[in-house]
Amino acid sequence: MNNDSSSAENAIEFSDIADLFLRYGSLSSPSFFDGRMVASLTLATDDQDTASDEWLQEICAVLGVEQPHDREDAEVLLGWRSQARHQLADEEMDFEPLLPDELFSVPERAQSLKMWALGFSEVIDEFGIDDSWSAPLREAIEAMAEIGALDLDEGVTDDSESEDDLLALYEHVRVTALTLYLECHPGNPRVYKDDDQSSSQLH
Repeated sequence: MNNDSSSAENAIEFSDIADLFLRYGSLSSPSFFDGRMVASLTLATDDQDTASDEWLQEICAVLGVEQPHDREDAEVLLGWRSQARHQLADEEMDFEPLLPDELFSVPERAQSLKMWALGFSEVIDEFGIDDSWSAPLREAIEAMAEIGALDLDEGVTDDSESEDDLLALYEHVRVTALTLYLECHPGNPRVYKDDDQSSSQLH
């Protein structure tokens, strides 16, 4: 994704998806489904990639509707997917998981990170570990599953130590997703076309 001002202004943020989910009466975690979506995109090749309309159907099922209420909601949902696709493929490697920002408490952000890792790990489990993946990547994916299984009921507070731990785990999640994408798409940083636009340790 380009770092120009227009791209920044049009970026899909966690609050955009969370607000949309709430308007549809869904209490599901946007971060969980972002993790699932990103894992699917990292594993996909051109001929295996889930089409935009199939993604829309999948997320509409989560929201309990057959289709978005209006064109604007459809554009937000497709833009969410398109943004992740382009961030993963961009040579700047500026991919960011869809997670709440610093306006949320550390425990809330930690819970969302856990849900993101859980969603990502579920797709990896469905796909299976590929023996061709590097040993460091396989270890990182195992650690991702551990993040998704963390018990956050105790010990996570709004202090600098928990914040530092959270940032370290965030970076692990981000880099693992990018590494998996790069190993599944060697030498091709811009695999995807603009097809989306036409239908997009804690203490």
